[in-house]
Amino acid sequence: MSGHSKWATTKHKKAVIDAKRGKLFAKLIKNIEVAARMGGGDPEGNPTLYDAIQKAKKSSVPNDNINRAVKRGSGEEAGGAEYQTIMYEGYGPNGVAVLIECLTDNRNRAASEVRVAMTRNGGSMADPGSVSYLFTRKGIIIVPKGELSEDAVLDAVLEAGAEEVNDLGDSFEVVSEASDMVAVRTALQAAGIDYDSADANFVPSVQVPLDEDGARKIFKLIDALEDSDDVQNVFANFDVSDDIMEKLDA
Repeated sequence: MSGHSKWATTKHKKAVIDAKRGKLFAKLIKNIEVAARMGGGDPEGNPTLYDAIQKAKKSSVPNDNINRAVKRGSGEEAGGAEYQTIMYEGYGPNGVAVLIECLTDNRNRAASEVRVAMTRNGGSMADPGSVSYLFTRKGIIIVPKGELSEDAVLDAVLEAGAEEVNDLGDSFEVVSEASDMVAVRTALQAAGIDYDSADANFVPSVQVPLDEDGARKIFKLIDALEDSDDVQNVFANFDVSDDIMEKLDA
């Protein structure tokens, strides 16, 4: 996962400060609204909502926006949309498998935007099931490194069900079964360890190594997909070496 995870965390950092900040905020707020609708407006009794709020706060979404999203989702305030989750599958350049998770109130618009982004950037749509079997749903918790050692993180999370801890440079990635994620996150908190985000993500079982040209093409495709307001997450099974990542970052 190294190349992919590093890319994701680097991109997350940039997203918080770049011009797409408004788009990122909108997606985080949508997550909060949906979580509150599904499991109620109390974060203590709704771990999905707790994690959605935590992620929004870490990305500097104002508290007022967060509170209003909770109220809309839980029905305390009018104006919440009926969002549905749709997964699209496809292939990017170099045969990279791509899973596109949409959260939308307009299925036709979402399908059209995904299709256009794919075809304009060297991708193609695939039948349901033809790509998703290459991915497994996992709990992914990102912990800022600071003064922390990998052993300290491991000690905190192993008994709670964590499978591995990966060093991503500025942060650690804690991987678990999706069903163990809340227990692992709670264990980190009990140990006094701060975390940036806790998400149930799709992790690839096989990866396609990419050279610099291939990496540029797949990042361009993912950027185009994520530019759609309906696209919430994009998962892909590429692997890019640290050397190539540094060239692209420069």
